[in-house]
Amino acid sequence: MISPEPASHQSAPSQPGVLLINLGTPEAPTPEALRPYLKQFLSNPRVIEFPRWLWWPILNGIILNTRPKKSAEKYAQVWMPEGSPLKVHTARQTRLLQDFLAKRFHPAPVVQYAMSIGSPSVVEMLERFREQGCDRLLVLPLYPQYAASSTASAFDEVFAQLAKLRNIPAVRTVKHYHDHPGYIAALANNVRDHWAKAGRPDKLVMSFHGIPRSSVDKGDPYQDECRKTGLLLAEALELDASQYQICFQSRFGRAEWLRPYTADTLEQLGRQGIRRLDVVCPGFVSDCLETLEEIAMEGKTIFIQAGGHEFHYIPCLNERDDWIHALGDITLVNLQGWTGPGFANGETSATDKSVDY
Repeated sequence: MISPEPASHQSAPSQPGVLLINLGTPEAPTPEALRPYLKQFLSNPRVIEFPRWLWWPILNGIILNTRPKKSAEKYAQVWMPEGSPLKVHTARQTRLLQDFLAKRFHPAPVVQYAMSIGSPSVVEMLERFREQGCDRLLVLPLYPQYAASSTASAFDEVFAQLAKLRNIPAVRTVKHYHDHPGYIAALANNVRDHWAKAGRPDKLVMSFHGIPRSSVDKGDPYQDECRKTGLLLAEALELDASQYQICFQSRFGRAEWLRPYTADTLEQLGRQGIRRLDVVCPGFVSDCLETLEEIAMEGKTIFIQAGGHEFHYIPCLNERDDWIHALGDITLVNLQGWTGPGFANGETSATDKSVDY
C-alpha cells in the first residue's frame, strides 16, 4: 500500500539529507536483547545465502537457542556506559559530520544515522527526513569495502521503505570508498600515531571482516577491495611484504570463508616467535564487538598462548579529525549539485567547492 503524503510534509522546506548506515547492535548485552537482533540479522538472505527450508530449522531450532547467551556475554565485556560501542561511535560520527557540513553550508544538509538491524531503524530515519523536508537523500553506508551482505543489505532496506512512499526523494548512494585518499591517509595516520606512542611492531596484521568464499566466487568484489585497502595502507606506511599480513575474521558456520583466517594467522605468528604484533581493522570505521572483543581480547589470548610476547590492538578511526574530514569529503563529492546557494565563502554550489583529499 502506497501511503498518502501528510500535509505537513508537503509544505516543509526543501533540503538534502545524508543518511549514514551501519550494521546494528542489540539494545542491551543480554540474551533477551540478543535473540531478536540475531534473528533479524541471520534471517537476511543476503547474509545467509542458504535455501530458507534448509536454514530456517537451523536458525530457530539451534542457533537462536544457544548463541544469544554466548553473544551477550561477549557484548557485556565491551559495553560502554552510553551503550553499545558501535552505536556510540556512529552517533558521534554523525554529529561531527553534521558540524563539518554546517561550516560549509547554510542551511546545512540534515545528517542522520540508522542501523540495518535494530534502532534507530531505516524506516524511522526516513520518516524523520520527510518531516524535515528532505527531497534529496544521500545514502552512505559506513562500510569502506562493498559486500552484498553489508552494503547491498543497507540499500535493500532503504529502497524497500521508499517503495511505500508516494513522493519519493531523489536518491544517491555511495557504494564504497575503500581506496579514497582521505580514508587511506586517516588509516595510516592512526597507525603512525600508535607507533609514535608505543613503538613499532615486528609485524602489522590487517584484519578485515570475512565473508563466505562462495560469495566471491559468485562475483562479490569484497576481497579485492579489502586487498586494495591493505596494499594502499602498506604503501602509505612504507611497509614491505614481510612486514604486514592481510587476513579475515569473524567466520561463521562450517563453510569456507575468505582466507587466511585471522585466528589461525595470530596463532601461527605466535608459534613463529614473533615477539611484538600489532593488529588494525581497516574495514571497521567504528570499534565494535568484532574489534574490541574478537581481536583485542580473543586475538590477544590466541597470540600470547601460541608463544607471542606483546600484542597491541590499534583502535578504529572512530572520531579522529582526519577521518571525519575524509567522511566529509566523501559526502561533499556526492552532494554536488544538490546544495544550492549558501555555500561557505561565497560559493554557489558544491560543484564550485574544490575538495582537498
